Amino acid sequence: MRLLPEPVRRLAAWCVVLLLVAGVGWVGIRLCGELRTAVTPVLLALLGTALLGPVYRRLVRAGVQPSVAAGLTCVAVLVVVGGALYIVVAALIDSGGQILASLREAAKGVARHFGSAGTGLDDLAANARELLGKFGGTAASNVISGVSVVAESIAMAVLALLLVFFFLRDSHRAVAALRSLAPGGTADTLEAMARRAFAGVEGFMRGTTVIALIDALCITVGLLILRVPGAVGLGALVFVGAYIPYLGAFISGAVAVLVALADRGFVIALWALGVVLAVQVLEGHVLQPAIQSRTVQMHPAVVMVAITAGASVAGILGMLLAVPLTAAAFGVTAELRERYGGTAGPAGASPGAPREP
Repeated sequence: MRLLPEPVRRLAAWCVVLLLVAGVGWVGIRLCGELRTAVTPVLLALLGTALLGPVYRRLVRAGVQPSVAAGLTCVAVLVVVGGALYIVVAALIDSGGQILASLREAAKGVARHFGSAGTGLDDLAANARELLGKFGGTAASNVISGVSVVAESIAMAVLALLLVFFFLRDSHRAVAALRSLAPGGTADTLEAMARRAFAGVEGFMRGTTVIALIDALCITVGLLILRVPGAVGLGALVFVGAYIPYLGAFISGAVAVLVALADRGFVIALWALGVVLAVQVLEGHVLQPAIQSRTVQMHPAVVMVAITAGASVAGILGMLLAVPLTAAAFGVTAELRERYGGTAGPAGASPGAPREP
């Protein structure tokens, strides 16, 4: 090694570090894949805890016992999520056939103008239900062997809800346990990193939920004014898609425009496109800076790479978890940079002062 120039030795050292990190990451991903029925509820519970933490803390500050406050928070989220799922599912069931029919008419219109390309779209729309059924069956066979998807999903949801209760109630114990496991004098640094990561996820979840609600309401109102069929179901699709940044908004907006084109004609489709674009401009230039100004700000390219990596590892679930996990990683990086880099990150590049998780 001494015969090699100094730059070459440094490059070799960095290559060894990168290989070690990649190897550890690969082993970790494989372990998470093997233990997905346990890992998935934990990750979902962490996201739920980040979203519900402010509610729990307000109840505790109001004098409610921690266990009761955590229980009330879980009951409230169960009622809200259950009611929201009922509304969304009912809206999609009521308007799902109409949306598929409109998409099929749009595909036929494209077929008349573009020939074989449009015919392929027509066949895809005509066989949408069959394709979805086959895809669901394939996914189920890959994820479950011998156990139904519904049973596993319910079990994971119940476990995630119980974990949210314990994470909320025993957050102070988690901090104490983390400090006790820290080697040497690194307890303060490890706690600060954990708090910064949690603050990034917490801000992302709260901000994304508020933005998703505003986007869904604005687009639903616009589609109702334009009398586009299935407006409520399309609004529900926009709300769910908002948790997958950029990609979800593009897909849900494209579906809304296609439905408007098929049922209401070219002019109304242009108005629907204008509504979708106006909401996206509002989100990008007003809502994102105002609501998520205290969270980790990530470049769109980083978000897209994270979503692609998450999808390749864990499908739709990976797409949903990729961005908040990346936000946590950015928070940890910002904390390390401030502690050991000698300079703080740029304004707005990291979460504000972390609070008790």
